[in-house]
Amino acid sequence: MGEDAGHELVDVGGGARLEWFGGRLIDRPSPGALGMRERPDAWADADLRFDREKGWSGPLSPSEPWPANVADLILELRATEAGQVGLFPEHAALLGWLRDRVAGVTVAPAILNLFAYTGLATLVLAANGAAVTHVDASRPTIAWARRNAELSGLADRPIRWILDDARAFVSREIRRERRYAGIILDPPSYGHGPGSGAWQIETDLPELLAACAAILDRDGFMVLTAHTPAFDSGHLADLVGDALRRPASAIQAGDLTLETADGRQLELGAFARSSAGAS
Repeated sequence: MGEDAGHELVDVGGGARLEWFGGRLIDRPSPGALGMRERPDAWADADLRFDREKGWSGPLSPSEPWPANVADLILELRATEAGQVGLFPEHAALLGWLRDRVAGVTVAPAILNLFAYTGLATLVLAANGAAVTHVDASRPTIAWARRNAELSGLADRPIRWILDDARAFVSREIRRERRYAGIILDPPSYGHGPGSGAWQIETDLPELLAACAAILDRDGFMVLTAHTPAFDSGHLADLVGDALRRPASAIQAGDLTLETADGRQLELGAFARSSAGAS
């Protein structure tokens, strides 16, 4: 794999996953990665390894960022204290669908991206003509997303970078009577936004989705992803359907997975999406 290439799932097993991220081989825990490893010798070549008790180790420095080419973007990856690197590669399967929602539109559609992290969806949409409002509760993460915009040549695109709690921001948008052509949400299981109480997906997500429905255009789209074990695709479809007052059967839903070269799949979450124009 090239020095700045994207992502490849090399092997899974023993509660861990081995992945190429932009030319670096990363060994990280993954509770769903059960069973035997098919390429046990490959794990010894990892550039970085993460242990929940000890943190990062390996022949390369975890403090140095590195580039990766993903979806025609240049993203800066970093080893974080939480064991992440700044990219959820399983989200890449949704990017083509998102592009189709904004392609060929003469006036830039307004898209809201909540819990927007380091900006993969934001930048794909901005690169394809959308005006994106990027909301995240972490100041360093927003700075990271802006860095990715610069590296990808998209710093001049119409992106609003908002440091805020998702619930508080959407509440203000309702009062402002602002509308969006599409809304994307990737909520964590738990969290704490600036100036707000703790976030718990079980109790807080339904209310947030209902609020999002109030600012969504009648023919707009909604995409919900989650990595919380109890929130499978059926549950997400129910939540989106309830918020939009549509039957769950009208909501497309599925698993977020990665696949090794030999066809083994690693399940990493679920998605549900709804669009008046297409499924």
